[in-house]
Amino acid sequence: MAIDPVRRELIKNALITIADNMIMQVVRTSRSTVVKNSLDFSASICDAQGNTVAQGLALPGHLGATMPALAACLRLYEGRLRPGDILANNDPYSGASHLNDIFMFAPVFSGGRVIAYLSLVIHHTDMGGRVPGGNATDSTEIYQEGLRLPPLLFHEAGVPNETAFRILEANVRMPERMLGDIRAQIAALTAGVAAFEMLLAEQGASVIETYMADLIAYAEALTRASIAALPDGTATFVDYNDDDGTGGDPVRLKVRLTIRGDEIEADFTGTSPQTSGATNPNFWFTASLTYAALRTIMPMDLPTNAGFYRPIRLIVPEGSFLNPRFPAPVGARGQSGYRLRSLVLGALAQLVPGRIPACTGGSEFSIVIAGRDPADEPFLMLEYHNVTGHGGGPATDGQDAGPFCLGNLANVPVEVQEAENPVLIEEYAFIPDSAGPGEFRGSLGIARQYRLLDGEALLQVRSDRQKFPPYGLFGGDAGGPGRTFLAPAGGQLEPIPAKVIRQISAGEVYRVEMPGSGGYGPAVRRDPARVAEDVRQGKLSIAHAARHYGVCCDAGGKVDAEATRRLRAAMAETTEEA
Repeated sequence: MAIDPVRRELIKNALITIADNMIMQVVRTSRSTVVKNSLDFSASICDAQGNTVAQGLALPGHLGATMPALAACLRLYEGRLRPGDILANNDPYSGASHLNDIFMFAPVFSGGRVIAYLSLVIHHTDMGGRVPGGNATDSTEIYQEGLRLPPLLFHEAGVPNETAFRILEANVRMPERMLGDIRAQIAALTAGVAAFEMLLAEQGASVIETYMADLIAYAEALTRASIAALPDGTATFVDYNDDDGTGGDPVRLKVRLTIRGDEIEADFTGTSPQTSGATNPNFWFTASLTYAALRTIMPMDLPTNAGFYRPIRLIVPEGSFLNPRFPAPVGARGQSGYRLRSLVLGALAQLVPGRIPACTGGSEFSIVIAGRDPADEPFLMLEYHNVTGHGGGPATDGQDAGPFCLGNLANVPVEVQEAENPVLIEEYAFIPDSAGPGEFRGSLGIARQYRLLDGEALLQVRSDRQKFPPYGLFGGDAGGPGRTFLAPAGGQLEPIPAKVIRQISAGEVYRVEMPGSGGYGPAVRRDPARVAEDVRQGKLSIAHAARHYGVCCDAGGKVDAEATRRLRAAMAETTEEA
């Protein structure tokens, strides 16, 4: 069959629309804040062989695991599936991500055979385990993190697997909320199957199969051409996690990135061995974040499917921090996954200068506050924070409070969290002087302060970058480091570790100051008028402007041009002597 480029585009958009519509149904029908407000989910479509063909709205960290999670299901069930079946898998050692992410797959049939699989993965608030929310950094084996669902049939010919439902209901802390999200996930897949069947009726199964195969080949060809247009070369980059989640030594992450012809190799040899804590990413989460980082230098209109992955080779030694052996815990792998993303981008910045911004700031932060409310009902506030903006870039400042494409979670309004939990969020604000200085400065760090209003609760926090702040590029300085504090009722804030699990009582306050993003280019090259405007807006102090930028101005933003010229000359002389 000859391929019509126009028809290919129409079918590609139809597939993406089916995936996006599944997501919209989840938003309308789900129960938990982390799903309906934070948008912690992903949808995609795979062909009959399990290759990703199209993606809808998604988190990059999910999508590299879609194919291996489906492959594990098909090893057990391929050839045995019927219309109305839905497969489920959350086992990180069977291709999935971490236990809170339940991958579900619905086969689409035509003429008695599978044509495609619809995929929907949702982060579920709680999966049981020793700590509410499943993000504890100090777990020592995966058995502590909650229920592992090996590949199984969650629906059989349209009939729910009641045994699976009962097991979930009996083992999670918020069963009504969790099962509500499960039902939203299943309903969205069911609607997606119906929409796909309409597409098959309109176009014909053979046409859809042909164009799905072509979309994958097309993406591979475009990816290879895009890579071939880049200069060949090799760059090495190293970054660190503050610790392993249990208070141990810093964890070293290293990548050697090579562009050669129309392929890219990412070699993580030299990364620290796997650790005792739960911040280890499993292999497929490592792959996901690597793919996502590399995707940022590809054309915007390139289809992101299995064809995009094929020219990329990963070397991740087994038993390393980025590819731990079973039964290593991986529940808090999101924090180090963000570090991995910045690691790969740091290497890319050397290979394609002028295209990659400096390191993003505090999007590694997550918090759980869980207990019982005044009505003696359980509550579990789970929040991931992902609005800290990019680092300074080759031509622009970091966007303060902006989203970061490789995290892609939405901001949860303060009012939503306060309405659902006995928690008061006392502050949500920029942190002055926290942006990495540079010709193009990074985005500001963000402070968020929580007060428990009633009873007792468990506080669990996952954060980092207190020892190794977000890096700057090409002479830009690092962003301000992260800091965390706790205060008893009526007491003063005292510093605490970045990762913590402890009980808190009514009136106690937890405060996080998320790190600012790195700067790009030497700060003394920054336009003094832009520095002064940041001072006028309260983003920089007068002293910070003078110390880091060599700009003398007043609080109203008026620059003293002569004093600035002298100060910058003295700074340049000091730099030359050093």
